[in-house]
Amino acid sequence: MLGHDLAEVFAADKPLLWDQADLDITDEAEVQEKLDLLKPTLVINAAAYTNVDGAETDPDLAFAVNAKAVGYLASACQKNQAIFVHYSTEYVFDGTAQNGYAEDALVCPINVYGQSKAEGERLLMQNCDMYYLIRTSWLYGKAPQVGKPRGLNFVETMLKLASEKDSLNIVNDQFGKPTYARDLAKKTKELVSEMAKCGIYHLTNEAASGKISWYDFAAEIFRQKNVNIDLKPISSDQYQQAAKRPQYSVLLNTKTGPLRPWQEALGEYLTQ
Repeated sequence: MLGHDLAEVFAADKPLLWDQADLDITDEAEVQEKLDLLKPTLVINAAAYTNVDGAETDPDLAFAVNAKAVGYLASACQKNQAIFVHYSTEYVFDGTAQNGYAEDALVCPINVYGQSKAEGERLLMQNCDMYYLIRTSWLYGKAPQVGKPRGLNFVETMLKLASEKDSLNIVNDQFGKPTYARDLAKKTKELVSEMAKCGIYHLTNEAASGKISWYDFAAEIFRQKNVNIDLKPISSDQYQQAAKRPQYSVLLNTKTGPLRPWQEALGEYLTQ
């Protein structure tokens, strides 16, 4: 999903676009060999195991893709003096900080997916000096979300369910910020082009209230699409999932210019 937008945003730079068939990032030898031959100046890793609930029953695959592979890529970038861009998640935090998490907050994941992403961050910082570690949250975009059970992002899932049902129960006690993949890709290019200081960045679309709930997100989707549906707020306890979710997964951007408001980004997404 993010990879498609990155490919378009970086198109003028003629990037070499690799997918799983071109490079198995969980194969350390293959990663080192192919990057040694290519000798890149910039490597952007948009690959991830993103099935949060699936990670609970398949932790080996989650750690292989989200942790070990990141270490392999980081080591290869360090050897070739390439800048490494990697994406992480709000799920590296436990969700107890109601005011949100700045870039220097200590990670404390509460599910396997978050643990695998946190380990990936550790291996990245351990093995590479020149990196942009970009954490984001509630990502949605135009391309299919490969690896998700439905293959749909939250926006499309809501619209699909609304076409099938008269009412929906939506969790109203988990808070965060949505992020439009196109905006994230553009901001990534801005950081790289302006040679911003390497390190950790939190990039999400902004919320004037500081945070929104999944219920708020769904309500705005239906408002903008003029969909009349009965939305019912429920608690996390009423919507059982295999993996525990952080309650306050709000990322605070303190190091770079903000992305536009989330409602504006959503409006562009819905009208394209």
